[in-house]
Amino acid sequence: MTIDDKDIVKMLRAPETRRQGFACMVRQYSELLYWKIRHFVLYHDDADDILQNVFLKAWTNLDGFKGDAKLSTWLYRIAVNESLDFLRRQKTTLQADQDVSVAQHLMADDYFDGDAAEALLQEAIATLPEMQRAVFVLRYYDEMKYADISKIFDRTEGALKASYHIAMQKISEYIKYRN
Repeated sequence: MTIDDKDIVKMLRAPETRRQGFACMVRQYSELLYWKIRHFVLYHDDADDILQNVFLKAWTNLDGFKGDAKLSTWLYRIAVNESLDFLRRQKTTLQADQDVSVAQHLMADDYFDGDAAEALLQEAIATLPEMQRAVFVLRYYDEMKYADISKIFDRTEGALKASYHIAMQKISEYIKYRN
């Protein structure tokens, strides 16, 4: 059962229904946020950990949610930022493990249900700079409109379109080179 975001926000604002509203928010957005995160970090266990951090951060910052943006936009922003923070922390670990590719890691992951082509695409995405990666993931996988991505990153639609276009070129070149 889907509850309207406005109703969830009302519950979150009232101290007596805050926990109930939070539970509704978690039920309603867990799967959506999980897959958004998963496209960034690739691995199930990492995505689960980040998802927990997203909801923890949302809970501790409920009073900071002014309602200017949609609830989903606010949660997506937290999820994207948490994912990018995780990637920054993992960057040195991944650089030390250059002999095993992202595609090889993915193919060995029990939770990965894609084929070799999807694994190669994920490997190509992993090479992108943060902003290009974020814009690509939101646009390609979530088919999010540039106007909505603009609200998440506070960037112009033109800049986001350019980032997406450049990301597509880099991914295409990477895949051509690897095949």
